[in-house]
Amino acid sequence: MFFITDDKIPEGFGFQTFDLTHILWLLAGLLLWIGACMFYKRLSADNRKRMLTVLGIWIFAQELLKDIVLLALGEFGWGYLPLHLCGINILLICFDMIKQTKPVRSFLYYFAIPGAMLALLFPNWTELPVLNFFHIHSFTIHILLVLYPLLLVTAGQVQTDLRAALKGVLLLVALAIPVYFLNMLWGTNFMFLMEPDSGNPLEMFQQLLGSHLWGFPILLPIVVAVMYIPARLLRRHKTPTNTAP
Repeated sequence: MFFITDDKIPEGFGFQTFDLTHILWLLAGLLLWIGACMFYKRLSADNRKRMLTVLGIWIFAQELLKDIVLLALGEFGWGYLPLHLCGINILLICFDMIKQTKPVRSFLYYFAIPGAMLALLFPNWTELPVLNFFHIHSFTIHILLVLYPLLLVTAGQVQTDLRAALKGVLLLVALAIPVYFLNMLWGTNFMFLMEPDSGNPLEMFQQLLGSHLWGFPILLPIVVAVMYIPARLLRRHKTPTNTAP
């Protein structure tokens, strides 16, 4: 049962959203984020780069291992290509290891953190039991996808202003357009552009407005605001104010 995928496993072996198993994974992620950020902040610039490289290689290797396991099981298909938002963020993290750019790091801040957090809060792998490779992979890879940009934020290595947010939104739209046509070609559902997963917040818009696609223009500004406002307040708090002599 360790290597069974979610579509092959019998009912009754998985977990439920926010049950003890789910909460323990979330607590483990929280402890890792806090501890790693505290550690990263104390490192020199060279050691920070090394830590990011190790983390990026770990993320890539873990995703590659998942694909190798799927190939060995004969289960790999178009739907496992890294074209969901989290898969795209894995590719961008690999790019960031090679060449650090402000737009990519801003995109990771604005979309990797909330995207992976939503996946952790509303997992679509609840059919899988704890002692299952894909269960463990799904939780750990999303925890690490939050961690990478979180480290950058901790050390002030990412732009979080509104201009950076706008560039991130434009990049997201630019990625979504070809992905939509690939979905039509392959019958896939990358970035949930064709339909929402069960338990996904987009499902609410499907039920209320007749199409889950309404969720994107409604939720996107909310996500940007949620990510921008704390960063803005933090920058203002760190900026020394001039006082009269």
